[in-house]
Amino acid sequence: MKINAARAVITGGASGLGRAVAQRILAVGGKAVIVDLQEAAGQSAAREIGAVFRKCDVTVESQVDAAMESARADMGGLNLLVNCAGIVGAGKLIGKDGPMSGEYFEKVVRVNLIGTFLCDKAAASIMQQNAPNEDGERGVLIHTSSVAAFEGQIGQVAYSATKAAVMGMTLPIARELARFGIRCVAIAPGIFITPMVAGMTPELQDSLGKQVPFPPRLGRPEEFAQLVQSVVEIAMLNGETIRLDGAIRMQPR
Repeated sequence: MKINAARAVITGGASGLGRAVAQRILAVGGKAVIVDLQEAAGQSAAREIGAVFRKCDVTVESQVDAAMESARADMGGLNLLVNCAGIVGAGKLIGKDGPMSGEYFEKVVRVNLIGTFLCDKAAASIMQQNAPNEDGERGVLIHTSSVAAFEGQIGQVAYSATKAAVMGMTLPIARELARFGIRCVAIAPGIFITPMVAGMTPELQDSLGKQVPFPPRLGRPEEFAQLVQSVVEIAMLNGETIRLDGAIRMQPR
């Protein structure tokens, strides 16, 4: 599928990686709907890049289903989902204030993992009805995992668990949806310039960038968006998790 034929929903698209993906799709002639819980930021981003915005809590099934149907109507179809919605979920199993609460762990799971699942199934249900292209393809689902799925650091017990789970369900989803011509691929970014990182001091950003073997800098959201385009356009990419990390391997802390 060519990126200019994309009719895409990008969750977490109000900022960071998601916004960069929406911007790239729109720049080449595709269509994009930003789905985000942050209404003000989402509306602002949509105005600036020419997208449509739909407010949605990805942990609420009814809201996800409604957002996907609205997006399909907005764009006249839906053939690409890019799951960028997520929370960092930093916290130790046994912290200075005591053990991590089950409620906190569950919150991270609901946003990062269950949110991805709910969006996948809602989008795939619509995509299966698409007319296939010349390769028999009807759509693409893209997950955002993380290098934390491989080398989780101290304080990432909840985050790493969810990102490993998002990676883990990529292959079975790809296998199941193959009969419909729907692919599923995960991207595992390293340390990227996101709103959280952008709020750090320049010195800390520089220190983080120097941990990357090459190029020795932070990843740029537009590089993530470029890989999304490659995933969309290379039909043989399926059921795989692709690290996008400059060869970094995270240390324990």
